[in-house]
Amino acid sequence: MNVQFTLNGKSATLSVDPMERLSDALRDRCGIQSMMNDCGIGLCGKCAVFLDGQLVPSCLVPMFKVRGRTVVTWEGFRGTAAHAAAAKAFGELGVELCGFCDAATMMAAGSLVAAPHEPTESEIVETMSSVYCRCASPTTVLAAARRALEAKSGKGRSRAAH
Repeated sequence: MNVQFTLNGKSATLSVDPMERLSDALRDRCGIQSMMNDCGIGLCGKCAVFLDGQLVPSCLVPMFKVRGRTVVTWEGFRGTAAHAAAAKAFGELGVELCGFCDAATMMAAGSLVAAPHEPTESEIVETMSSVYCRCASPTTVLAAARRALEAKSGKGRSRAAH
């Protein structure tokens, strides 16, 4: 089956098995080096991509569902304002991430920054906990995500939201 889609702003067509996982196709066929495929069952979140603007674990997406859609990986996300805001916040708080979870963690934070509404505290926690990270404390990762959101809104979040 031929699947045509947009990958990081460019048209792509792959001849694939319709049930092949997006994560496998991106890494093995498209050469996306940031694509981690750790658990393969959607638990670790390290294979996160934006599919039509929504953060999803790409190991759970069969290629037939990608036809005609837009996929953005870490490579495409790095040039966005949402990435800049997240990177700045993580840097300000000294949050250092390893090469296994950095891309997905930054994309999760960036998805909050890019959201069309101000995310609730439960949305922040749920989104940031969608990436299993062993290299940084969950508290500091949440603090960095909150700081990125503060920068977006131009105001501090209330202490009750922390």
